[in-house]
Amino acid sequence: MLVEVALPLPVPHTFTYRVEGWEEVAEGTRVLVPFGRRRLIGWVVGPGTPSIDLARVRSVSQIFDEEPGLTPELLRLCRWVADYFIAPLGQVIRTALPVVLTDTSRPEPAVRTERILRIVRELPTLQQREDLFGRALRQRECYELVELLGGRASTAHLVGQVGFSHSVLRGLVEKGIAEIVEEVVERDPFAEVEVSPPQPLELTAAQSSAVEKLTRAAQGGGGQTFLLHGVTGSGKTQVYIELLKEVVERQGRGAIILVPEIALTPQTVARFRSHFGSTVAVLHSALSDGERYDAWLSLRRGERKIAVGARSAVFAPVADLGAIIVDEEHEATYKQSEAPRYHARDVAIVRARLAGALCLLGSATPSLESWMNAQRGKSTLLTLPARVEGRPLPPVRVVDLQEEREAQRGKGTPIGSKPEGPPVLTGPLIEAIEDRLRRGEQTILLLNRRGYSNYILCWDCREVWECPQCNVSMTYHRARRRIVCHYCFREEPAPLRCDNCGSSDLSFRGAGTEQVERIVGETFPTARIARMDIDTTSARWAHHEILGRVERGEVDLLLGTQMIAKGLDFPNVTLVGVINADVGIHLPDFRAAERTFQLLTQVAGRAGRGPKGGEVLVQTAIPENYVIRAALAHDYLSFVEQELEERGGPGYPPHRRMANVLISGRENEAVETAAEEVAEWTRGYLARAGLAEEVTLIGPATSPIGRIRGRWRRHFLLRSGRARALGEVLWALFEGAPLKPGRADLRLVLDRDPVSLL
Repeated sequence: MLVEVALPLPVPHTFTYRVEGWEEVAEGTRVLVPFGRRRLIGWVVGPGTPSIDLARVRSVSQIFDEEPGLTPELLRLCRWVADYFIAPLGQVIRTALPVVLTDTSRPEPAVRTERILRIVRELPTLQQREDLFGRALRQRECYELVELLGGRASTAHLVGQVGFSHSVLRGLVEKGIAEIVEEVVERDPFAEVEVSPPQPLELTAAQSSAVEKLTRAAQGGGGQTFLLHGVTGSGKTQVYIELLKEVVERQGRGAIILVPEIALTPQTVARFRSHFGSTVAVLHSALSDGERYDAWLSLRRGERKIAVGARSAVFAPVADLGAIIVDEEHEATYKQSEAPRYHARDVAIVRARLAGALCLLGSATPSLESWMNAQRGKSTLLTLPARVEGRPLPPVRVVDLQEEREAQRGKGTPIGSKPEGPPVLTGPLIEAIEDRLRRGEQTILLLNRRGYSNYILCWDCREVWECPQCNVSMTYHRARRRIVCHYCFREEPAPLRCDNCGSSDLSFRGAGTEQVERIVGETFPTARIARMDIDTTSARWAHHEILGRVERGEVDLLLGTQMIAKGLDFPNVTLVGVINADVGIHLPDFRAAERTFQLLTQVAGRAGRGPKGGEVLVQTAIPENYVIRAALAHDYLSFVEQELEERGGPGYPPHRRMANVLISGRENEAVETAAEEVAEWTRGYLARAGLAEEVTLIGPATSPIGRIRGRWRRHFLLRSGRARALGEVLWALFEGAPLKPGRADLRLVLDRDPVSLL
């Protein structure tokens, strides 16, 4: 028998193998096959092609699964992802499964077992116990404790925590009243997450209307998509919960909840487990391979019904899927940056359609693509225009950094400022923080730049320290006294003198979160401060630990990057300060304005979520910019109107579909030549295929960041009003682009629906 096997290789086709001794092998089955001198794990995806040269067909070495690890529904989804996002099917399948199922070094997943002492004979009367135990009092104590624990307990707990000896446990076994067995234990790192009982809430009229429409759609089935546009604090999570009550509790179906940040996972898990208990499983990259496999297996077996996780949880093997919820659907983190470059939001919509499930996208600042889809009737728009309990959106005050800088020039350099740039903490923000500290309330400060200083400048020769592998300046990290490239992670000791001219007159310019932490600490010496960015959350569960301290009131000021701007709900936070709203707005990327508006709106929404109300202070040097004005007014609709107009002329998404074609290599000249050749080949293909009028090619040009990790980069854009035409061109490029790797190690990247052009 011949089968087609998808291998996790960067090639656009599958491979034919012979299976001996089997009459049938189901699609989705994991197999070990020879490939050249290697042996690889692949997946059977269909019958083989009998017309090929059978003498050259090699045999499958091993079949691992009695039951396919990949369900028919997930295999169909993987085929769609591979086709739409221009990726090899084997790479997509590898992404959809736990690592332990794709690793040739350990093809059989390890499970965790635990020794359990289990009572097998009851002693209902006091006389029976006295006769059996006599003077063996410790055995009797152990028996009665296990009895109170439900008739079973782990031997590790009885010996290590309670203090019984192993001989006591053996005595119970020898008396025939207990046995010790090995049981498989699920590794659940969130088992200890504190879960409070759910509070009864009265839905607002808008929430009730949304829930009614969603419930009706869930009962009817049919794969509908809804966009829930609700202002921050309007109770979107409660709508999610009511939907899951219908899907999971009443219909007995499964569900997936996607969140954009690992930081949100503990809080999200606690909320949903308070309502749905242990039926909630967690899938995300911070888990160990074993923990992820156990969660995956519990969903695959139907032991758990709800999967919560970040991007890759969209592939969770939830049985009888009834709903997929994509929280903060606008977030760029839903797009995979490595092959396969899928967007989890779009995959969620397609998976729901394939499964006959409902897909709910939620956001206070929907992506322009999702907004336009709702306007065009591709999804149904639901709105929550006001906060729960009638709480107002927080008032926003703007602080003009240009005016503050001019005002401070004649006053020396107060705490919180730099002589060569705008102040880090302006007077109004300092006063507002002091007021919150006096009242025992909490403050959030946002600056979407990590490190201490963004770059180092020599005053004498104007040299700026740049990464030798990337065309970006290196960031100074004061705590480590190192300069770091945030693209290739190269590190060097912080310079004392200029390598170019020998001067020691160096200026550390531009503030990052590490510098803000120092300035805040000096300005408010008694305040309890926590910083949350990549540098402080690299340890496992660091997000959970920091946010737990904030929730318990052990932190007065939480400062950080964009990871503190979304999804967090702390009623005692009454002030949000944006250190510099202009960060990122002028990047050479057509989504820069949208990302800035979303970030400002989301972080502003962290204030005033409790009965004490709140306030937002935004420091900016461009207060008249339409992005800033719309964010200050909480006016999503005016921003969308202006931004759609800005993108209409050049034809950027959502007006047209787009793909970024990137060529990179070790030698700049070779990359330039290759980019021109690939672009010219693409123009020729468009002409031959009759697509020149439907697909527009722009470029090639040097990428905004011209070199990363020693690789020079050039790109060109493809734009089309028709998704099918764009896909046809991209597949032609994948299969036939004239790119010869050679000495320059040339590579081609096809990024469909890019979220960034940097």
